[in-house]
Order: sequence, then structure tokens, then C-alpha cells
Amino acid sequence: MQKCDTNATQILFSMGKFKFTMRTTKPNKDGKYAIMLELSRNKRRSYISLRIDGDPKFWDQNQERFVVEKGLRSTEAKKKNEERKKSNDLLERHNQRAISVIEEFEANRIDWTLNQFKDAFVGKVSQGIFLPYLENHIKILVDTGHIGNSKCYRSLCVILNLFDKSLKDRVFGEIDLKYVKQFDVFLQKRKTTGNTRKYYMKALRAILNKAIRDKEASRATYPFGKEGFNISALEEQTAKRNLPEEYLLKLKSDESQRDIRNYARKLFLFSYYCYGLSFVDMAHLKRSNIIRHNNGRYIVYKREKTKTGRNIKPIQIKLTKEIELLIGELTMYNKPIEDYLLPIVTINHTGDKLYEHIRNKGRRFNKYLKELAEEFDFEFNLTSYVSRHTMAMQLQNNAVPREVISQILGHSDIKTTNAYLDSLDSSVIDEAVKVL
Repeated sequence: MQKCDTNATQILFSMGKFKFTMRTTKPNKDGKYAIMLELSRNKRRSYISLRIDGDPKFWDQNQERFVVEKGLRSTEAKKKNEERKKSNDLLERHNQRAISVIEEFEANRIDWTLNQFKDAFVGKVSQGIFLPYLENHIKILVDTGHIGNSKCYRSLCVILNLFDKSLKDRVFGEIDLKYVKQFDVFLQKRKTTGNTRKYYMKALRAILNKAIRDKEASRATYPFGKEGFNISALEEQTAKRNLPEEYLLKLKSDESQRDIRNYARKLFLFSYYCYGLSFVDMAHLKRSNIIRHNNGRYIVYKREKTKTGRNIKPIQIKLTKEIELLIGELTMYNKPIEDYLLPIVTINHTGDKLYEHIRNKGRRFNKYLKELAEEFDFEFNLTSYVSRHTMAMQLQNNAVPREVISQILGHSDIKTTNAYLDSLDSSVIDEAVKVL
């Protein structure tokens, strides 16, 4: 596929091409003429109606767009100029749909006919609109209980609507590299941090990748990848989150003056001994997650964050004497409801309500950890996530191979961690975590 004319929207493919043209043979009742998609191949020609019309004196056949004027003073002239702008926007969407059809023909090596193009193009008109696809994906996530992921995409939806007033009509082909760069500039102007910009961009990349797999979008205008927008460049260095050795020893040995802080301390240590188990995953643990395996008892679970990903294997945590002791001590503060292992979930909720309940408990947990750090005179911001970083650093400082650490952390990045999952058995991990 190559461009025939740099000033016109003509795409060549297997001796075929398309362009936008004005049919001046018959005006409508307003004296305007229809804009058609003209398709040519093998000395045959066909036309597709686009339901766009206009005044021929404002049609530029070389550019295949309407002329947009500047410096207009008349209200009527400005109104008509705006109509031409909207028509040009619609033409660009049709252009992207046509390119997408041809890209798919090319990828599938289809020796297409004019009728095949028509059928595919008309089908694309009812598909490929970005916002409904995103909103439907959010609904599916909510309906299937993936509340955290749905919140991520909902945040993306909100910020994109602030950035792009035409988002409701935007087709996937318009979410190109230029669009993403403008979105990033918009975020920078709002003083958005690099890590938050990365959060939005990763969500946008994920939904575009899904749309491509679902054949709602084409790779022709994909804005990421090797030659696209570099998401990793947005990451900012954050303060170290692993506890100094003396602070960790104090948490293990000293009691707090308040029961609620002592509860938070023990929950933090439970996370630490359980390979940096996240608060959300601790909250979801059930007694049914404890199974007998390899002549021992293990907590076996999948991270809430990545459990629906492809090829994600369960994480196995051997029940050491420290972990068993902490489970018993934690349940003395409050009896767990139903089959829950720990007394974090205290109300029988499901779906959205359960998600919010756990989030609120997480906020309180971090509040008590902050108070605990002040009580222990830590010059350190103690949070629930610190246990994970501390655990990883303790392993690394004790010469545990990074491949083993990667598996212990349960990373979901297939390219960097899954290569090791089949090669490491639980006995290797059991031996590694004895240094904790």
C-alpha cells in the first residue's frame, strides 16, 4: 500500500484506490451536491454514499476536503464555515475506516472485489467508535466483578472527555500518535505527574490493543509500540519504599501502645512474611485458599490485579510458624466473617460494595501505619506497599536470584517474568524465603 498523491487521500492497493469526490450531476433541494467515496479497481469503479453534501465552490478536489476560511465576520458565514469543519471531520473518520478495511484485506491477503470493500466499509461505519467500545468494556468488567480494573478505565474515560470534546464521535483511527501526544501535553498542562500520565497511557494502550484483537481497530494508526509514544519515559523515580533493617527489626519485636496500631503492625508483618502480599489480596483470602501440598500447608491464590490475565499461575506461600502465629493473633482482634482468613472484610458485601469496603479498610490501615511510624520514631513513610518492597530487598540483599524474586512477587508481565515460572518449583521458593 502506498500513497498516490501526497495532497490527496488516495490509497493504492493491488491496483485499487479510493478517493472522496463531489458528484455534481444532480443537486439536492438546497442546491448542494453529494460527496461520495469513489473506489476504483481493475478498471471498474463504484461509489459509496457518505450522506455528506456541500456547496461546490467550497470543495477542494485536490485536498478532497471542504475549504475552511478564516477571519469571517458574518454570523451566517461563520455558521456555514463550522458546518464545513464538521463535514471535514466526518470525512476523516470515513478515511480512517477505508484505510482500516484495506489494511485488513492486506493482512489477510484477500484479493478483494468492489462489493467486498463496500460490505466491509459499510460494516465499519457501525463499528470502530472509541467511546462506546470503552464504555462497554467498563460495563463488562463491572458485571464480571473486576471492579478495580473498571475504575481504572473509568478514570481514563473521565480524563479523555475533559481533553476531547468530540470524544463521543471519535473513531479508533483518530486515536493516533498525534492524538496521544496532544493528550500528553494536555495532562502536562494540568500538572499531572509522570507516573499518573503513565497510568492513563497504559490504560489507553490496553484498550486499543483489545480493540485491535476484536477487529474494531486497525494497527495502521496504532500510536504505541516501537516507533510510537514511549510510555516508559514517563516514569518518575520515587522515594525508596523498603524499610531499613533496624526499622524492620523494631516492627518484629516491639508492641504498640494502642491495640489498633498493633493490629496494623501484625497485618503488615503478615504481608511481609507472605511475600509482600497486597492489602487487597489479604482481604480476599479465604480459608479455602489454604491447601496441603509438598508435605506442607500453603496459601495458594492469584493476585486480584492480574488473575484474569493469560497464563497467570497461582502463587504458593508456605505456611511458616510466623505466618500461622500471625493468623491466630489477627483473628483475636476480630473474628473473620464467613470463610475469610483474616478479619479485614467485616460486612457481607459483593461487587462494587465489596470493592469500596476493602478500599475504605485499606485507607484506615495506612492511617494506622502512619501513626505507628510516628510512635516508633521512624523517619519513614510506612504504608501497606512498603512490606512488598522490603520483602524484595531482603531477598536481594541475601543473594536470592532475581528470577526467584520475580516469581515470588507474582509479576504479571509475561515478557519479564513468565519465562521463569515453569523452571522454578515451590521448593526453591521455600528455601529462598527462609531469610525473611
